[in-house]
Amino acid sequence: MLNRRTFFKGLGLTGLISTASSRGSNASLNEQPILRFAVASDGHYGQEGTPYEMYYRHIVRWLNAEQQDRGLDLVIFNGDLIHDDPVYLPQVKEALDQLTVPYYAVRGNHDRVSQEVWQTTWGYPTNHAFIFQDQGFILADTSNEQGEYLCADVTWLRERLTNYQPLKNVFVVLHISQFDWTTYGVACPEVMNLLASQSNVKAVFHGHDHQEDDVKRYQGKPFLYSGHLGGSWGVEYKGYRIIEVYPDNSMHSYQVNPIAKAKLYEMSLS
Repeated sequence: MLNRRTFFKGLGLTGLISTASSRGSNASLNEQPILRFAVASDGHYGQEGTPYEMYYRHIVRWLNAEQQDRGLDLVIFNGDLIHDDPVYLPQVKEALDQLTVPYYAVRGNHDRVSQEVWQTTWGYPTNHAFIFQDQGFILADTSNEQGEYLCADVTWLRERLTNYQPLKNVFVVLHISQFDWTTYGVACPEVMNLLASQSNVKAVFHGHDHQEDDVKRYQGKPFLYSGHLGGSWGVEYKGYRIIEVYPDNSMHSYQVNPIAKAKLYEMSLS
């Protein structure tokens, strides 16, 4: 179940939302998360007319500051790291290698490189799953070298979810929305129903729709968006999402506007 703690649309660059805990009556206000990770998407390195190098310098600096100030265990970049031209992918890797925390990348529709190039660059395939501090992460491809909008590979996804059934929490990362509730989503009912049927899938993360930075629900399951870190359009700020996992298995998430030092749309996931 998702309990929306605060929803301040249009907070822009001036507001700051209260961070008082509402994770449950048994949760200590001083309790530290056992896992704290970030999701950022849509950097569009190489897009003409945008200061894409600056955008990547900013996101690296912001995330390194998160790690130093409050602790950050992991970062996932949810697609569209580059803007179409494969020549930019090594430059993105060089930029992201300046992070002081482990990171993973998901292929987006503008990451128009072959599966072989992706594997060579990042060291894992476009469909990738891993366990980090007893939490499952499933990064599923929703595009191809031509940039088509695709449904995730349901067979592969089902196999990974089956393998991760013993885990308390699983996070699924898909660049393109698998439901047509957004401007650029696609209708993938088999994927959506599979995700909704898995009790340990705690949250699903999407990028792609730069103007989306909040949460939508499907059969009670939260689908979280992270705006954009670069590119020429979208929400008015460049930012990222934070997710915190606590010892009592509760979770907390909010969207960050680093320029304003503001936390947007804070929520508890239970």
